[in-house]
Amino acid sequence: MYNLFSRLSFLRPVLTTDFLTFLVSLGVTLFYNTPFWDEVFDYISPAGIMDWLLLLEYGVVLAFLQFFVFVFLVNRWLAKPFLVAIICLAAAVNFYTSRYGVYFNTDMVNNVLQTDTKEAGELFTWGFLGYMIVYAAIPSLFVIWVRIKRESLLRSVLRRAVVVLASTLVLSGFILLTFQSVSALMRTHHELRFLVTPGNAIVSTVQALAPAQAPLPDKKIPLESDAKLADEASNGNSKPKLLVIVVGETMRAANWGLNGYERQTTPKLNDRNVINFPHVTSCGTSTAVSLPCMFSPLGHDDYDERYIKSHESLLDVLKHAGIDVEWFDNQSGCKGVCEGVKNETLSLQSFPDLCASGRCYDEALVERLKDELKKNSGSNDDKVVVLHQLGNHGPSYYQRYPEPFGRFAPVCETADLNKCQKNEIVNAYDNGVLYTDSVLDSLISALKSQSQYSAAMLYVADHGESLGENGVYLHGLPYSIAPREQTHVPMTWWLDKDFVGSTGLDNDCLYKNADDTYSHANLFSSILGLMQVATSAYKPDQDITSACRT
Repeated sequence: MYNLFSRLSFLRPVLTTDFLTFLVSLGVTLFYNTPFWDEVFDYISPAGIMDWLLLLEYGVVLAFLQFFVFVFLVNRWLAKPFLVAIICLAAAVNFYTSRYGVYFNTDMVNNVLQTDTKEAGELFTWGFLGYMIVYAAIPSLFVIWVRIKRESLLRSVLRRAVVVLASTLVLSGFILLTFQSVSALMRTHHELRFLVTPGNAIVSTVQALAPAQAPLPDKKIPLESDAKLADEASNGNSKPKLLVIVVGETMRAANWGLNGYERQTTPKLNDRNVINFPHVTSCGTSTAVSLPCMFSPLGHDDYDERYIKSHESLLDVLKHAGIDVEWFDNQSGCKGVCEGVKNETLSLQSFPDLCASGRCYDEALVERLKDELKKNSGSNDDKVVVLHQLGNHGPSYYQRYPEPFGRFAPVCETADLNKCQKNEIVNAYDNGVLYTDSVLDSLISALKSQSQYSAAMLYVADHGESLGENGVYLHGLPYSIAPREQTHVPMTWWLDKDFVGSTGLDNDCLYKNADDTYSHANLFSSILGLMQVATSAYKPDQDITSACRT
């Protein structure tokens, strides 16, 4: 074998590290930035020779810009492993950007870093493997196959200096040529910087992993120090209150039957005496942003990640007021929201009939709540329980519901959504909505059957989902360009008569006001209002119930 390679060695091209780096930079620019070029083509709409020359100038700038960065990071010994890593990273990023329409900004990197292995595993499809063989393995083999030219240190340094000087002149010249056009493009489409591969992933990852400018406090800062149950909280009612907050996962309002969707995907809730809010917007387009924001006093307009991470959440305020708070999770964690309160991730062993392939169906959350209510029988404390659903998290929508809920067919039975027809994707997603409807109906039945508490349920999704509209799938786009499908979410409440009576609410008023426009920013004070917690952190103008309390 050694002799064979020795005889074939004359076929291996001999390249300098600089030239090999330039070839990789050029290849990445042409073949691994297809979403970027799609957007640029739409912007320029080339119709004549000058437009095509402008596109060529864009390509030169991008290729030399990447080369200018990479060339300082390679030498004779590091060139091959570094360039192979760049090729593999660029191929993976381009696959997910072009197939699902995702943008690799800091929020998306945080989603990747915070996801669990089960979610991540669903994205490693046969389509991804085939793509990586063609666009990562084969080019990497070429990089490994070539021979790096041996030369003296002095010659190498002189050549590198000449190459850097020449590339600087070329890059500077073409930047001057295209500056007016590029600056106009970036002003109107600033999100394009998240499509330049692999720089988008590298820069966003560095930003996501970089330590904060100042360390977060060792202990979270209380939002207030005066939380207590209001004097009228009992209102002559001997029953303690129970509020179950269901955090829906990846549920878009457009497919929510109660919102007037062409399919009745919420038939059971439709038969319940629920209050539906059809005009609710999310704080973010990903769980990593929306979930902490939902339980903070902030909304999208004044979102401050550092403030949220350094301060206690709504759950802590409820706890300080003497309310028993618990969090049950069927997702990839609470993103720090449930720190400081009792929390539990569903155990697969506890619900063998409802858990398969490493995941539990959301019915298990209802069963866990039932167990908790039995365990707390006789308690006189008000209680808030948060159920964080698996919901309709993509791309494997067909795995989010049991077989009996496969009413809409045919369905997409792969995580590689580009292999499915649009109607197959929507059918699978709608089956998941139908299942959530059944889960919430079972939860309401469980709350109605118990007599210990006056009970209420609040369901609201963390963000929506794109199902192929304009070639975009999943979620997580920058909020400024995110389609309505990713930011418009369903919210539905159910309150029993005892809960309404004990809180002095006017049900007719709630129904009437449900058609108003709300957002995640309303949740903090609305939940405090429902649980009758008096605190300086409460904002009456943000409380949906404040105008409906007699």
